[in-house]
Amino acid sequence: MALSASADAAMEDFDALIAESFGDHISIEGSVVKGIIISIEGDSALIDVGLKSEGRVALKEFTAPGQEHGLKPGDEVEVYVERMEDRNGEAMLSREKARREEAWAVLETGFEKQERVIGTIFGRVKGGFTVDLSGATAFLPGSQVDIRPVRDIGPLLGTPQPFQILKMDRRRGNIVVSRRAVLEESRAEARSELVANLKEGQTLQGVVKNITDYGAFVDLGGVDGLLHVTDIAWRRINHPSEALQIGQTVNVQVIRFNPETQRISLGMKQLEADPWDGVEGKYPISTKFTGRVTNITDYGAFVELEPGIEGLVHVSEMSWTKKNVHPGKIVSTSQEVEVMVLDVDPTKRRISLGLKQCLSNPWDEFMTQYPVGSEIEGEVKNITEFGLFVGLLGDIDGMVHLSDLDWERSGEEAIQDFKKGDVVRAKVLDIDTDKERISLGVKQLSDDPFESGAATVRKGSIVTCTVTQLTENGIEVTVGDGMPGFIRKSELSRDRSEQRSDRFAVGEKIDAKVTQIDQKSRKLSLSIKARESEEEKKAMKDYGSSDSGASLGDILGAALRQREEVQNTDE
Repeated sequence: MALSASADAAMEDFDALIAESFGDHISIEGSVVKGIIISIEGDSALIDVGLKSEGRVALKEFTAPGQEHGLKPGDEVEVYVERMEDRNGEAMLSREKARREEAWAVLETGFEKQERVIGTIFGRVKGGFTVDLSGATAFLPGSQVDIRPVRDIGPLLGTPQPFQILKMDRRRGNIVVSRRAVLEESRAEARSELVANLKEGQTLQGVVKNITDYGAFVDLGGVDGLLHVTDIAWRRINHPSEALQIGQTVNVQVIRFNPETQRISLGMKQLEADPWDGVEGKYPISTKFTGRVTNITDYGAFVELEPGIEGLVHVSEMSWTKKNVHPGKIVSTSQEVEVMVLDVDPTKRRISLGLKQCLSNPWDEFMTQYPVGSEIEGEVKNITEFGLFVGLLGDIDGMVHLSDLDWERSGEEAIQDFKKGDVVRAKVLDIDTDKERISLGVKQLSDDPFESGAATVRKGSIVTCTVTQLTENGIEVTVGDGMPGFIRKSELSRDRSEQRSDRFAVGEKIDAKVTQIDQKSRKLSLSIKARESEEEKKAMKDYGSSDSGASLGDILGAALRQREEVQNTDE
């Protein structure tokens, strides 16, 4: 009985010690308690927490990977009691769970006060990432990592940074945090400060946030500005993506700022020297340069002489011979070409260039080789209502007008003798290098019958004609070697009843008096009536007088017989 009483007394003393250490109420399982390290054995520490037996905790729970634990016997540590005794008779302790419990207490306080907490992203899970909050594990949704989508999470891993707790459930052990909320709050503060101090001409650093067809939006740290495509660089940029990419850090200048709408216009090229400064000195008129074709339009091609300096080669200055041809059939984009400066306008920032001026002028070469009066052969390239186009040396064309096809026939008649592809011979009549025109003539290869006939025919002379055509208004005739003439109906006879075209026949020869020589129309005007009147006057003079008693019939009869005798003698 004495032994039993002694044992009972010992048990009471132990219960008293337990009560002193942990109170009189609940079990310490599931609690964080203080313990003393008894010894370090291998990779674990033996810890006394005042229970019947000690417990073991792995040393790795006390340190981060790769670090020394630095523990020694006698050190006081806090551990979590999972079970007071396992099947081996030892207490089940955990340093990690103790740290987690400590963290939860701190986090709950921060959550209630809406304070930021420091954590480290250490892993990836479905829909987001895991964050270590000083021992407690939290979930970071992918949408809450940053304000903008993050392509590479690598730089954020393992780096302590602030988070905002969005939700906590200790019973389920769930914590949801946001890094984006912290950034947005910081951006709002930075935005207010930036906008308050923003002014035109200011140079800032920003990050390209978005790219569109007309420019790029740059994040200046809480506020966005538009960098228009024309303000990215002095050189031509067809699309912003040629010079920028999302996430790129750029230096920009504030071009315009509207405090009311808070719209900010930015520029990058304004931070560089303007290549148009002193452009007249760099590109004198009539000087040749080599450039690169950057853009082709319906009205010409743009050629880059240097980054930021472009000139226009108008379609009319692209080729000496290719007219009404799209510029894209003469040059191609990115092609290196030689051009001549035709005009420089620094005010309008325009340079006019010429492509054909760097090549020999085929019109000048033609004029040198075939001066006016020369004869040349060429192929009929086209037939139009006003003449023939003939292909000549140097890929140029000359034109034979309808009026220069034949001396005697009309142009409409003469052009029927030609067809496309025929090789014709012609004489060069005129060369206009300014208007790039060459006039040719086919009929000029032979002498003008009118000119040769006009040298022998005089106004007032009597000539023999051949009837070529009968018309309502008179008859058409030829004189000599083919000089065209016309006798009007009223000039066919002195007798009105005989003034009819149908009393003549084509091919019939008649005598008429030349009343007019029209060099412009190249025609003779003749009159049978005038010839008869002249013959009458001459007969009256030669064969009769007022008192001779001879009749007019006798006189005319004698005159006509004399004329027939002369004609017979000539024949």
